[in-house]
Amino acid sequence: MKKIGFDFPEFPRKTALYEVEDWYQRLLAERLQREYQPIKRSNFGQYDMAVNYLTSVLEEARAIERVAVFNIDHMAQIKITGSDAVNLLHRVLPADVVSMKVGQCKYTLLLTEQGTVLDDLIIMRKAEDKFMLVINAGHDITDQDKGMIADVDHIMHYRKNGEEVSAADISAELVKIDVQGPLSYKLISGLFGRDVLRNRNKPEKNMNFFTFNEFDHHGKHYIISRTGYTNRWGWELYVPVTLATEVFKIIALSALELGGLCVGLGGRDENRISAGNFGLPLNGSEYDREHTPVNCPLFTAAVDMGKEYFVGREVLQNEIKAGSTKRMVLFISEGIVSGRGIYKEGERIGTVTSSINSPNVPREKREFIGSDRKNVQGENGTAAIGLGWVGKNPFPVDDQGEDILMMGERGVRIRVEFYREDESRQPIGKPIRGFISGDGVTPATAPRPLKYIEEL
Repeated sequence: MKKIGFDFPEFPRKTALYEVEDWYQRLLAERLQREYQPIKRSNFGQYDMAVNYLTSVLEEARAIERVAVFNIDHMAQIKITGSDAVNLLHRVLPADVVSMKVGQCKYTLLLTEQGTVLDDLIIMRKAEDKFMLVINAGHDITDQDKGMIADVDHIMHYRKNGEEVSAADISAELVKIDVQGPLSYKLISGLFGRDVLRNRNKPEKNMNFFTFNEFDHHGKHYIISRTGYTNRWGWELYVPVTLATEVFKIIALSALELGGLCVGLGGRDENRISAGNFGLPLNGSEYDREHTPVNCPLFTAAVDMGKEYFVGREVLQNEIKAGSTKRMVLFISEGIVSGRGIYKEGERIGTVTSSINSPNVPREKREFIGSDRKNVQGENGTAAIGLGWVGKNPFPVDDQGEDILMMGERGVRIRVEFYREDESRQPIGKPIRGFISGDGVTPATAPRPLKYIEEL
């Protein structure tokens, strides 16, 4: 079968918004009266991506309180069509694809035969025989020498002889711009009108969570989904590439007028970890080819164990039957703890997979750490947040075996320490203090009714 994935690029790729990002950087310098500097960039998924703009990572992370704009053009869109498309996707993916309605989105995973994670993705049903997959950066590359296989090639490998299915990478046609935060409704409706945010089946109501709309604007076709990229209110906009620069400029200017910012990779990671009881796992960090997703926070949302078959199901079923108690946990710490071991009362219980400074940790949670660091304390302090895998469930469980995450109105808090480790995984040096947080950092607003923000 001829591969669909791209060859590994000789140099990091540029998004369709690469050049206009410099326009935004110069605009910031003028508006904020700061000295212009080149954008700080990093290779992410073989794309040259902005880590942050002229504003700091902490400033950008805080923008989610109003409105945050993300250049997500490094993510890819895959079109899968044909009378047997639904059968192929239902057979490969752990989500229930057959039951999906037109206009519905689902979050799911792409698994190996060993039950480990190749990618997490969004699947959108555009018609009975037409789907679009939204996949992570770098997962559009198939390169045998580097051991890489594009998501689309992995899926098409399972196509049976005679099945009518075709697939194509359509990323060059669309540019993904995400607009998140409580003022996102005002920004999007101001640009395109309120009708684009209405329920496609009940126009008198707003869009439901995990649905999408398609609409035409000035003769061009757009897609807009409500899938909670940062677990806050907001939308993911798929813009025709020919209009991407123009639309990005309008969105960026609108965000600045509303007190928001464009946000780079650093603020994005903070925003994805900091919302909700467990944050959002990052593919390549929490999700990888070493761990199965059993007991991760979004397992039941992404995986339908009621299906008779999907790739990797038997491994997951066996792990569940064996009573696996591993957990992915969210923690708050007095400093960044990337790569450290997680210890409770002197015993190693797990490993940090993500860690980043956050301006969004409430003061009461920062003070609970018990840190003597001045930057952690006070009204404008900061702490670090992160995710990690632990080998045993640290939470108490109820009579039904469910984790107890709340005690009264406060989340369960489990004090831990984070140590650097030597080659034999023995702790070394002074620990960093923190705690596992049963109620995360800040509440997730993405699923909440839009009535709370439509008149802001």
